[in-house]
Amino acid sequence: MRWGALAGGTVGALALVAGLGFALPTELPPLRPDELASVGSLGPWPPPAARDASNRVSGRAEAVALGEALFHSTRLSTVGGLRCASCHAPWRRFTDGRARALGAQDGARNTPTVLNVRLQHWFGWDGANDSLWSQSIRPMLDAREMRADAAHIARALRDDETLKRLYAGAFGHAPPTDDEMALVDAGKALAAYQETLASERTPFDAFRDALVRGDGDAAKRYPVAAQRGLRLFIGRGQCIACHAGANFSDGEFHRSRIASKLHDGAADAGRALGVEKLRGSAYTRGGRFDDEINAAPRAASQQPAEAGAFRTPGLREVSATAPYMHDGSIANLCDSLQPHAALQEGRDAPALTLAERRDLVAFLRTLGAQEQAVVLTDEEAMNCR
Repeated sequence: MRWGALAGGTVGALALVAGLGFALPTELPPLRPDELASVGSLGPWPPPAARDASNRVSGRAEAVALGEALFHSTRLSTVGGLRCASCHAPWRRFTDGRARALGAQDGARNTPTVLNVRLQHWFGWDGANDSLWSQSIRPMLDAREMRADAAHIARALRDDETLKRLYAGAFGHAPPTDDEMALVDAGKALAAYQETLASERTPFDAFRDALVRGDGDAAKRYPVAAQRGLRLFIGRGQCIACHAGANFSDGEFHRSRIASKLHDGAADAGRALGVEKLRGSAYTRGGRFDDEINAAPRAASQQPAEAGAFRTPGLREVSATAPYMHDGSIANLCDSLQPHAALQEGRDAPALTLAERRDLVAFLRTLGAQEQAVVLTDEEAMNCR
């Protein structure tokens, strides 16, 4: 039985595993039924593809081709040589490896990966955009990033023979004379391409699937240190409260323990600033450029916008996407757990120890597709506070 059936309300497979006393390798005791259910909720991977109703070219191969060309084109920026791929480099898991983004000028926040970005429902660290296509427009217009405008983007689509041909294939006509419409269409093509950027299956996925089907022999291949870290992740560490689901993110906003500043020296208000930007944007769901018929505007948030709150990042490929936190202020994966390892207000539990954080690192490393050691090296251990 697959987890898809379990998610429909049947927990038979997991209950059967528990009933058989299925034990994890060596000294670890069997997982309880609630722990098995928690592990099962972190998959399956990959989730099925779904079209974005607000983007009429979502899922179209021709739009993906245009979006990929735009992603790697310098024509979208007035800054020489700058491309989307400059900050979202494919060979770096679509990040830039810098603490803070660098475009026309220094940025104030870390560049997040765009792998699995289609699974989010708010975009950017502060959720200032409510669709992937509107998020794709933002850096083109940002004076600190690509420093372009609608007229510049429209000229690129009209004057570049390759882009013009790809645009016609994606949208069925020549680039429009309306500059802003051309800008939006570029954003929608970029979104169609980014929807295809998904991380691969990982050692954790193989372990999770083995648990769900009750395959003890396959489950034994998963490192014991990673199993200990996983138990902390779903248990006492309470990581799963925010890093939930197959993408290890609830997609919502939580107050950060790290206070950072914007480029002008003002405190970064995070979600509060994002809601302000969202309410002033012309590129929102339910607005003029939304392709969904009779779409209603989305509420800015279900909760009051909290200053200093930032969107929960997904954790897939996390060991390969350093540095960490919204401001890129932490270089070490083990140290990135420290702000969350201290005693939480209202929690009747001790802080996580260094050894426990090392186990969590072992688990987090299994969320990457490439083979990686699951224990800290001596050098890493010395640098881990």
